[in-house]
Amino acid sequence: MKTLYIDCSMGAAGDMLTAALLDLSPLKAAYVSRLNALRIPKVNYSLEKAEKCGITGSHMTVTVDGTEEDEQMHKYVQHEHHHDHDHEHDHEHEHEHEHHHDHEHSHDGHTHTHTGMHAIEHIVWDLALPEKVEKDVLAVYQIIAEAESQVHGAPISQIHFHEVGTMDAVADIVAVCYLINNLKPDQIVASPIHVGSGTVKCAHGILPVPAPATALILKDIPIYSTDIMGELCTPTGAALLKHFVDRFDVMPPMTVSAIGYGMGKKDFPRANCVRILVGETTDKPAEQKAPMQDEPLVRNYIPKDKTPEDVVLELSCNVDDMTAEEIGFAMERLFEGGASDVYTIPIGMKKNRPGTLIRVICLESKKQELVRLMFKYTTTIGVREAVTYRNVLTREFETVSTPYGPVRLKKVAGYDTERAKFEFDDLSRIAQQQGWNLSKVRRIAEESLKQQ
Repeated sequence: MKTLYIDCSMGAAGDMLTAALLDLSPLKAAYVSRLNALRIPKVNYSLEKAEKCGITGSHMTVTVDGTEEDEQMHKYVQHEHHHDHDHEHDHEHEHEHEHHHDHEHSHDGHTHTHTGMHAIEHIVWDLALPEKVEKDVLAVYQIIAEAESQVHGAPISQIHFHEVGTMDAVADIVAVCYLINNLKPDQIVASPIHVGSGTVKCAHGILPVPAPATALILKDIPIYSTDIMGELCTPTGAALLKHFVDRFDVMPPMTVSAIGYGMGKKDFPRANCVRILVGETTDKPAEQKAPMQDEPLVRNYIPKDKTPEDVVLELSCNVDDMTAEEIGFAMERLFEGGASDVYTIPIGMKKNRPGTLIRVICLESKKQELVRLMFKYTTTIGVREAVTYRNVLTREFETVSTPYGPVRLKKVAGYDTERAKFEFDDLSRIAQQQGWNLSKVRRIAEESLKQQ
């Protein structure tokens, strides 16, 4: 099983995670070019060699309009501004917005941009990212917005991102989501997170480390502090880890195939870096632990021909008072929350009412978050769960170079079956760019594959 292990013994930040993911590959320069080809407005990525305590790795620099953001101001704040808008918010298509929700203010002689969640969504939508990457990026920002909302006691609609909500932070989060999507790990494991100690200067004053929003994001995640003074885990890094990591633990037994080091700017007595290892883990089931009080015993029984990764949960609820639009919106949020699959089944309910069964398939590590989202975004008052086992084909991806850009080819095999299929997102991108139908793009990709 392809496993990505993140060593957070010196915390984590968006640029360090990006650099470590790039440092894994001998084709790092090509990936930097791909990131720049996304054409994030005003943004330029640059990767350089860096050394910390005798260890060589990579450092990522993101410039916006030629200027690098000051990491000391790389924080989230909430400003209580009141804005009256006369425009309507009924639109036939969510991308057809002309208005903007960015606000510029001056603090201590410097002009900073305050960008709301609504504006962040439009920035991301305009990048034409693969659907999975787009969902990941917005899910990471949602984690940050929810934390800021709790810290400041204000609804998310009133939360504005200060500096970090500018293109510099968009670049960090997009890069990590894009690179992880490209790696396609079967699982991501991370060490407990070193958060640093002391205080950090934010726009509203001096705050303890970890900063309040970072501490909220890291709730229920193992963290620790040492004598190293400074903020080692930023809100961006915390949100990225919370979204992507399946579990926080010691490194599992694995055969390592690649190691990447992402270096930070500051110098400490210890090497200031994030280390990422990629390799294959063994199929041996993890040591069984005693069940928690609220865990059914059946979950701790795994058949001999299965591994823990073959165990999935089915979360189900019945609703009879939601519109089709509301159900569709809830399904999108559940996918963003880490569901492996979400689907609906028409059912008959009591009092002869037609209803809908909403079913979520997920790994056990995602259960608590998805149950929370089911209660939040549906009208149900109860969620059922069932343990089930899956049989899956092995997957691998090959990139086919065509005259119109790369196209990924997904290959699956197992159980005396082999087949391959070009990724829809890549075919769709080229078809839209060239004004062709999908069949023509698929034929071009097939011809390019034969020539490779």
